[in-house]
Amino acid sequence: MAKIKAVEYFRVKPRWLMVKITDENGEYGWGEATLEGHDLAVEGALDEMVPRIIGLEANNIEHVWQLFWRLGFYRGGPVFMSALSGIDIALWDLKVYELLGGQVRNKVQVYCWIGGDRPADVEVAAKARIAQGLKCVKMNATEDVNWVDSPSVLQATVERLKTVKALGLDAGLDFHGRLHKPMAKQLAKALEPYSPLFIEEPLLCEHPEAIKQLSSQVSIPIAFGERLFTRWDIKRFLEDASVDILQPDIAHAGGISETKRIAQMAEAYDVAIAPHCPLGPVAFAASVHVALTSPNFAILEMSLGMHYNTEAGDDIDLLTYLKDQSVFDIHEGYVKAPTGYGLGIEIDEDMVRRISKETAPWQCKEFYGPDGGIREW
Repeated sequence: MAKIKAVEYFRVKPRWLMVKITDENGEYGWGEATLEGHDLAVEGALDEMVPRIIGLEANNIEHVWQLFWRLGFYRGGPVFMSALSGIDIALWDLKVYELLGGQVRNKVQVYCWIGGDRPADVEVAAKARIAQGLKCVKMNATEDVNWVDSPSVLQATVERLKTVKALGLDAGLDFHGRLHKPMAKQLAKALEPYSPLFIEEPLLCEHPEAIKQLSSQVSIPIAFGERLFTRWDIKRFLEDASVDILQPDIAHAGGISETKRIAQMAEAYDVAIAPHCPLGPVAFAASVHVALTSPNFAILEMSLGMHYNTEAGDDIDLLTYLKDQSVFDIHEGYVKAPTGYGLGIEIDEDMVRRISKETAPWQCKEFYGPDGGIREW
């Protein structure tokens, strides 16, 4: 076994934070600690964590994970768990996927985004996704919505879903936690006749009682989990039977180690997993490996051509930092299992180092109502 010699992190465009761990033999692995809008906080957490693992055995991934979890007293939350994710994924990249238990499938179904933060032009975007070989897409359900708004603002959502489904695509609708209970209940009912693939974050996870109520009122599968960071966070929702599809984010939820444990817990409750991954190539590759080894996997988010990647005009997308971009080719809606070492991707380190020198922290968008009140992004 080899000991950890160095840990580096790189903030790169469009909004990703990559972590590189090198062992004493010169072998290395890549992780991703992206937490959208909070780069500096995660970097601070990594600065605190890194000295504690230099000199530890790189193969002892669970020991490293438990070291940070058990011996820090304060734990959990998006910043801590995202930093831990970057370290955990990089250590797994030094290993091979068979150590996760072996494959239960040989390819992974994926979906990509259409429509942007303020959904529009979904027909044109949907046709482009069909041309890419996709069978499923996801789009934001609404623009920002007031706590109680006119029911008329919801009709456009129904029409967009009908448009996309008429093209032969299945579509998930991301409520993005933008709607509060009075509007979310109305929109879920209005969408029900048109069978979306799922509704995502119909309400924020800090309202478990409201999610439980909504889940008993609609037949559409309810998906969420990107803002839940550990197996302890998800326990209540599994016990309440209020979630149908869990969406842990591998860059936020403690890396491969904890995401795999979350998937196994979900299986025991007959809940599918559809990992959240509007992020970079390392997070996507790590999510693919969890998907390949989880019986209850359903579908994986893919940020190829996503609005956050393209709107800055930097010509940087999911494939930009990969030496072999064909590893994520889409065939009939699926990405094949990678066969290379570790996570199966090779990062262009020279490009990462160069672009990191000119990458400022990414900031979340801000939405305001006509009265100046802050609305959910």
